Amino acid sequence: MEAKQWYMEYKIHKNRPGLLGDIASLLGMLEVNILTINGVEGKTRGMLLETDDHEKIELMGAMLKKVDSITVSALRTPKLVDILAVRHGRYIDRDSDDRKTFRFTRDELGLLVDFLGEIFKKEGNQVIGLRGMPRVGKTESIIAGSVCAMKRWTFVSSTLLRQTVRSQLSEDEMNRNNVFIIDGIVSTIRSNERHYNLLQDIMSMPSTKVIEHPDIFVQESEYTYDHFDIIIELRNNPNEEIIYDTFTSTYNDDL
Repeated sequence: MEAKQWYMEYKIHKNRPGLLGDIASLLGMLEVNILTINGVEGKTRGMLLETDDHEKIELMGAMLKKVDSITVSALRTPKLVDILAVRHGRYIDRDSDDRKTFRFTRDELGLLVDFLGEIFKKEGNQVIGLRGMPRVGKTESIIAGSVCAMKRWTFVSSTLLRQTVRSQLSEDEMNRNNVFIIDGIVSTIRSNERHYNLLQDIMSMPSTKVIEHPDIFVQESEYTYDHFDIIIELRNNPNEEIIYDTFTSTYNDDL
């Protein structure tokens, strides 16, 4: 049987000396490999495990239920958020009502870049929305995530270097393996017919598209929130409101 990864998370009720060693010894006797281990948000510990026998995982879970010092809170095939939690020691803030919305603050840019890098590695069509106020690090995070994924990025529209509205792309730039960066305000408020035709071609490609200011993009185009696979919110601090009225006027003033 092929080796498979598992994510185990447990809460510590009594952090007695030797607790981790006891758990590691149990895993060792079962010949379950520990790939990564890290504390996750206080008295919680996460582990990435590997074994070619899922019955060993079930047995281990049953045995650990008898340990009073801990409570196993997760034992499953690892999700991307699990892998990143073990790497960074913290979980990504996720909307409880809209499960495809993930929240970050500026001091979590390393976590965001790692998150984007893992998403960008996936093949096929995916549309990612990125909300945030000006100069919070949206475009820079997308570029850094592309570098992590070893993908080339292509600006379709952007304000990184003044305001850029492309009406055509070269053959290399239209490669479906590229990450296409679209400014949702520029592409709707300052777009022309040629740009919009290019935008439609890109949106129909089986590739990764990252759309900054997705709310304006949906408001001013034929696309809906159903087209988005993931929405990311980036703030300077957790309490910052993302209010488009405060900066969309600057796009119009520049016409």
